[in-house]
Amino acid sequence: MHYDNCIEKSVEERYKLLLVDDEPDILEFMSYNLRREGYEVFTASDGESGIRTALREIPHLVLLDVMMPDRDGIETCNEIRTHRQLDDTIVAFLTARAEDFTQMAGFDAGADDYITKPIKPKLLQARISALLRRNRGAAPAENNIPETEEVQEACEPESGITIDADSRNVFVDGKRIILPKKEFELLSLLMSKPEKVFEREEIYGTVWGGKVVVGDRTIDVHIRKLREKIGNKRIKTLKGIGYKYVS
Repeated sequence: MHYDNCIEKSVEERYKLLLVDDEPDILEFMSYNLRREGYEVFTASDGESGIRTALREIPHLVLLDVMMPDRDGIETCNEIRTHRQLDDTIVAFLTARAEDFTQMAGFDAGADDYITKPIKPKLLQARISALLRRNRGAAPAENNIPETEEVQEACEPESGITIDADSRNVFVDGKRIILPKKEFELLSLLMSKPEKVFEREEIYGTVWGGKVVVGDRTIDVHIRKLREKIGNKRIKTLKGIGYKYVS
């Protein structure tokens, strides 16, 4: 078995993939090809069962169809991103729709990548391999972390913003907030050097990885969501250049 361009892994270390799609033929086709590559594959035919499976199995990556009845992929991704134990789970949308508004809605919901159908098996495997390679060493935690409200009372009385990298906690004016993985990494990068202007290319390379294809406005969406949670005055935009954190 081979992973990440022929980097061998033992059976115990196999990557877990969750495929969520309401078309049985697509699930069967993708499952067959990905299992041949050595991945441990789980499937779900709708958003609700997908969320239950994700919470039970804690997959490394969720491949999520956008257009599904009842709970679509955008709603499902939003729900996944509320569960702390899935913070390190990669979410990639798989859809036949390539309109900009659909892509933006996906990134706004917390997606890491976007793959347009139809896609050849080898190309799909390459995209999955690239996403997993970028996150190698940061696999999802196996323990069940109790769910928390987005904002909780902090155990630290400090004002301003502080970050605990080990626990991935962020404290804003004495209250703890829970940030999705990419928002946490983006804030950590900006706060690592207050007043430094981080250009967009540097942010893409550090937070998303240079080999991962993301939308042109992905950073803007994540900055907007960060501002909603930590306040508008702490992250400054330098038009046409990038962003900086103001302490």
